[in-house]
Amino acid sequence: MSGVLETLSFLRDPDFARSRFESYGDVYGTTLLGQRTVFIRGEKAINDLFAQGDAVEGWWPDSVRKLLGPLSLANRNGADHKARRRVVGQLFAAAALKRYSPAIVALVDDLNGELLADAAPLALVPKLRRFAFSVIASTVLGLDSVDREVLFVDFETWCQGLFSLPFALPGSPYARALQARQRLLRCLGAVLEKAQRDAAAGAPLAAGGLDLLAGGLDEAGLPLSDDDVTEQLLLLLFAGYETTASSLSCLLLSLLQHPAELAWLQQELDGLPWPPAPGEAGTAYDSSRAPRLDAVLKEVMRLAPPVGGFFRRTRGPIVLADVLIPADRVVQVSITASHRYASGNEDLEVFRPQRHLAGGTKVTLLPFGGGERVCLGKALAELEIRLLAVGLLKQLTLALEPDQDLTLRIIPSPSPKDGLLVRACRR
Repeated sequence: MSGVLETLSFLRDPDFARSRFESYGDVYGTTLLGQRTVFIRGEKAINDLFAQGDAVEGWWPDSVRKLLGPLSLANRNGADHKARRRVVGQLFAAAALKRYSPAIVALVDDLNGELLADAAPLALVPKLRRFAFSVIASTVLGLDSVDREVLFVDFETWCQGLFSLPFALPGSPYARALQARQRLLRCLGAVLEKAQRDAAAGAPLAAGGLDLLAGGLDEAGLPLSDDDVTEQLLLLLFAGYETTASSLSCLLLSLLQHPAELAWLQQELDGLPWPPAPGEAGTAYDSSRAPRLDAVLKEVMRLAPPVGGFFRRTRGPIVLADVLIPADRVVQVSITASHRYASGNEDLEVFRPQRHLAGGTKVTLLPFGGGERVCLGKALAELEIRLLAVGLLKQLTLALEPDQDLTLRIIPSPSPKDGLLVRACRR
């Protein structure tokens, strides 16, 4: 069987995995577009997978693999993947985030100004997506607002095709994404070329992170071609953007739908400074100083993780939760289903941030994936989310507009279908 109908259901049904887990157990097999696939959930099966890392490799659906490109870090395995990941990871290390923080704070204040300037109901999701994209494009690539806007339009088109059916029919999301990819690579190539010219002339790099990337490549002895580097930059944009935009949208949606929890959080935020003291943005709102904010973020990412699942392919037979999985099977780790599944009487369908205080839950959270291929942009995303949550909620009051569809569109990441219509006023 080709699994076409199963694939369509996988792409369209947000309850696809959970309904099948309830019928078949925590490890079950199916076919998605001709590929034998095993879905897993729960701590036992996932920990077994992580413990057998040498027996599996990274895998993505054809649409993702082709849109990311053959040279992308996401499509590499083994020592080649590990070496490049160490280098690219420097862009999201603590020292790099400290460099980026002032620009992120400024972008939060800019967003607040935009929201206050619009008296009519506004769609918050597009604003949050532009904010998240502006952060990664300005801090890592050093792009100004004009260049960011040009890149943003194509990047949105590219993202919409990532988890579509990989058929390049004229006008299809996948065909449009392939065309956008070529434009993005040309633009990123121009950014890289300018950075190389500036470096050769002894001028400081405009981008906050490109010098870290270049220095790390030299140190590791990885002579990458320009095409190779531009594909890594494309991946970095996605790693630092899509998951963050989704988490920001789901955070504000959850709080606006639960005013009691918002008021509970607001009590803590009232005691926190904005902006953070110079050089302290990375720790000003961490779990030790803002435990309620930390609990809210964990609960949002439990119920609506920005990455609903991730894939591995077995190189040989492995055992997951006492089930033998043959070689050449794709294993799909269902994060969303795992976050809502635990033994005991805990009600995991309810939004209750307090469960994460003082060890109140046994759920293992994997909102950005896990293992050696955990999302590269995780640290930047967490910093952005904390900064925006404090900077926005301390200064603005948001009110949901009635009669809108607040259900989540799942692909490529969760986001309210009607764009989260709100009215904003100064708090």
